[in-house]
Amino acid sequence: MIKSVVLPPWLVLDPLLRDWLLEDLGRGDRTTNILLVQDVTLGSAKWIAKASGIIAGLPVAARVFQLLNEKVSFVAIAPEGAKCELGQIVAEIDGSLDALLMGERVALNLAMHLSGIATLTNKYVEQIADLSARLVDTRKTTPGLRILEKYATTVGGAINHRMGLDDAVMIKDNHIAAAGGIGEAITQIRYQIPYPLTIEVETETLEQVKEALQYKADIIMLDNMPLDIMRQAVLLIRQQDSRVKIEASGNVTLETIRAVAETGVDYISSSAPITQSKWLDLSMKILK
Repeated sequence: MIKSVVLPPWLVLDPLLRDWLLEDLGRGDRTTNILLVQDVTLGSAKWIAKASGIIAGLPVAARVFQLLNEKVSFVAIAPEGAKCELGQIVAEIDGSLDALLMGERVALNLAMHLSGIATLTNKYVEQIADLSARLVDTRKTTPGLRILEKYATTVGGAINHRMGLDDAVMIKDNHIAAAGGIGEAITQIRYQIPYPLTIEVETETLEQVKEALQYKADIIMLDNMPLDIMRQAVLLIRQQDSRVKIEASGNVTLETIRAVAETGVDYISSSAPITQSKWLDLSMKILK
């Protein structure tokens, strides 16, 4: 089980969850409202895993139900970050049946999506678990869901890259082209950013790596480099400035991530755990 993962505060999440509930409920759940009297009929439900994987998002699911009725009890049987198996009960819910039925889809959608991300992330992490490199996520996220998708990658064992454009300076190829070069870009930026923001530079060649070193970049990204060139770049950086962190990025797969880690980089960034993940199938069954 993955430990020490911090969920964003409800002050941040509640407006998102309310919006998603409103999207689904519209003018009201016509089926449930006809069949049940609000807050009168009580019931129980179980969440069952229909595939194996890493569970993520159960606290968020619990909050969905509690926004509909604060008396709903949602007990996670599978701890956050735990491996679940096909047929395993992952949560038990008690409370007003109308709240259980109205919140079912939003809660399940979020938990299935986040669990899918955590599951694929964990597969990547396991490939390099005995090496020093760490897997980090990217900003390739679903608009509106970034904060939770990045939470799910941490449940899977990765660490977060910058959450948004204001977290750090990352000078990418288009910035380099616009500024007229790496040196020009770093020079313009360095004295205009607040302390303690770092400057990361995306490089594609050894010449660009040398220029990034010359102008004292804090982090150098080796983007889409062949492994032999990447090894040379790592050696060059380590010899010239041991304080510089090294990130590898570009077309990282489950099949290639270990070879990339073995070059000696500090971090490997990949969007795949989010963009290529498959939802972990969960279902809710109402109990008599």
